Amino acid sequence: MSLPNFWDDNKKANEIIASLKDLKGAVEPYLEAEAQFHDLDGLIGIVEESDETSLGHLSEDLLKLDTRLKGLEFRTLLSAPIDKANAVLSINAGAGGTEACDWASMLFRMYSKWASSRDFKVQQVDFLPGEEAGLKNVTVIIKGDYAYGYLKGESGVHRLVRISPFDANKRRHTSFASVDVIAEITDDIKIDIKEQDLKIDTYRAGGAGGQHVNKTDSAVRITHLSTGIVVQCQNERSQHKNKAMAMKILMARLYDLERKKKEEELFKQYAQKQKIEWGSQIRSYVLHPYSMVKDHRTGFETGNAQAVLEGEMDELIEAYLKWKAASGDKT
Repeated sequence: MSLPNFWDDNKKANEIIASLKDLKGAVEPYLEAEAQFHDLDGLIGIVEESDETSLGHLSEDLLKLDTRLKGLEFRTLLSAPIDKANAVLSINAGAGGTEACDWASMLFRMYSKWASSRDFKVQQVDFLPGEEAGLKNVTVIIKGDYAYGYLKGESGVHRLVRISPFDANKRRHTSFASVDVIAEITDDIKIDIKEQDLKIDTYRAGGAGGQHVNKTDSAVRITHLSTGIVVQCQNERSQHKNKAMAMKILMARLYDLERKKKEEELFKQYAQKQKIEWGSQIRSYVLHPYSMVKDHRTGFETGNAQAVLEGEMDELIEAYLKWKAASGDKT
């Protein structure tokens, strides 16, 4: 960076700066914790047992160091190459009409509030509202450091048990929605997509109507014929931008497909612990007759279901990542 011609190539310069930022982000917190440890170790040796004030300060500093070390330990759980990427999150309502659509919208709100609490940005790519309430499906990109690493364990079927607000007889209902999380790939990852493998359709983007309704076929749906993967985007202002975004999501899905194929090969070769299959029920949210959220993979549960639905998901995320690390699977 000290070379006089460093900025001659802006793209390369920015890549180096980003790399430096990543390296500092990994090393500096450890060095700071190490320095704090040595400082406290030295102070403990000279503080008199009768000096309650100094001992109180030392106790506070030790608790702060303990919290810092736990944070560093947690970061080691996000060591897979793509953990640092943004997350492409899709939610689809299961069978059950309005009930399932409302549950899908509750999950969307939960993830949005969680992302907001971390100052992550949520970019909406596609949205299909339910006929009466909620949503049928939504796709968003959650942008922030390690967004994919945090959310990769959310893929699967989520189950809700509650007294339905749509049932006049106030009966208990069970609803399902599926969540899919993939990593947004960066420009340095090349995905070979042949033009003849693509079927591109345009259609009129949905909306609430009125003067702002889209009167042109700006929405884009792309079908990858070889794999059957379908992606669509209707939230950008032009057909060109919608197509570019749809291609970006398609490349991410194709990359994720290849990654899963490699995982399956490793699974067969080394007989690792059975991985969670797509479509399996991973978590239950019970609001009646009691309050509980339970992850069926890790066994972690909490009685404060309402807090989880308000975006307080960190304990569930941490339990999953520790469970994966204990199984020897770092993907």
